[in-house]
Amino acid sequence: MWQGKKVSVVFPTYNEKESIRAAIEDFQYQDIADEIIVINNNAAPGTSEEVAKTIAREIMEPTQGYGAAIRRGFREAVGEYIIVSEPDGTFFGRDIVKLLAYADDYDVVYGSRTVKELIWEGANMGIFLKWGNYAVAKLMEVLFNTTSLTDVGCTTRCINRRALKHIESYFTVNGSFFGPEMMLLTVITRMKIVQLPVNYSQRVGHSAVTGNKIVAFFLGLRMIRLILSYRIKGWIFKKRFKVFSGPS
Repeated sequence: MWQGKKVSVVFPTYNEKESIRAAIEDFQYQDIADEIIVINNNAAPGTSEEVAKTIAREIMEPTQGYGAAIRRGFREAVGEYIIVSEPDGTFFGRDIVKLLAYADDYDVVYGSRTVKELIWEGANMGIFLKWGNYAVAKLMEVLFNTTSLTDVGCTTRCINRRALKHIESYFTVNGSFFGPEMMLLTVITRMKIVQLPVNYSQRVGHSAVTGNKIVAFFLGLRMIRLILSYRIKGWIFKKRFKVFSGPS
């Protein structure tokens, strides 16, 4: 509970069997989340058994893809604030306090992994990923003349329910670049957004995306194409995306 409002935490999982129990317990320890939902996206064998040892509620999502898992989590969550993160050991439960502290004033609070002092030893945030994410984020910032953005790939974020309902019907991405699409939709509908530095640590296990520089490079190109396509849509179809009016 935060300021009298329920808080939901959504964890998508695919290859986090070795870390998911610890991640759930870390977020639970903060004593803020009213529910923790694990979206099993055809996860590694044994994942369900690890989740069963915790308070988390597991939901099976057969459609493969990070975006498909998060979109399912959004549909299942009951909280007024919905926090998305990953149960791979890279993010810390204590940072949800930081996100929620800004949630009273902003519709969406995004995390950023590009602050040097919060990048822990062993974290997969070398020069290629750090500056690649920064450059793509700045491209979005410039093209849409929006608030300061420093990381387009950070998966930790907090959105309030009213804002989520406004953009949910616009979601199209089921894959790895769902995060940038969500960010674009909040920007193009003129929501109040802010990006804050969060801790970023070494992953438990191997990532099929950021663990491979070639895959990460082509993912970055797809993100750029997505940003450009939304910019063009915004110019041509000015009334396609309804501007968010904020609290009534």
